[in-house]
Amino acid sequence: MTKMYKDLKKSFWWMGMKTNVADYVPSCLVCQKVKIEYWRPGGTLEPLDIPQWKWDNISMDFVTHLPRFKRGHDSIWVIVDMLTKCAHFLTMNKKMSLDKLAKLYVKEVVRYQGVPTSIMSNRDPWFTSRFL
Repeated sequence: MTKMYKDLKKSFWWMGMKTNVADYVPSCLVCQKVKIEYWRPGGTLEPLDIPQWKWDNISMDFVTHLPRFKRGHDSIWVIVDMLTKCAHFLTMNKKMSLDKLAKLYVKEVVRYQGVPTSIMSNRDPWFTSRFL
């Protein structure tokens, strides 16, 4: 609150400015998010276990906002084996439902590689749990 007041005071001034800033800052969502005391402390990086068998542990990510392909696809789903680093690249539409994504996954990956023990994704937990 004090920093905001001092920064504003360099360029602006009005009657009751300090009170207005004091009232505004606690209710400002952006101000609360950037306050250092609300940040979670970063944990230590832990190395991943080395997989014991190919296609046992996989990672998946999406490349989106691509130009539309002929069949209406605008994204690529990248599925990578953590041991061999071999990958499957599946074209898709970013608006596909989870049911369609699961069917595509079974048709294009499980059919050839089997069901993995673990899937690592940077998507939210809701996506991963619903997908599985």
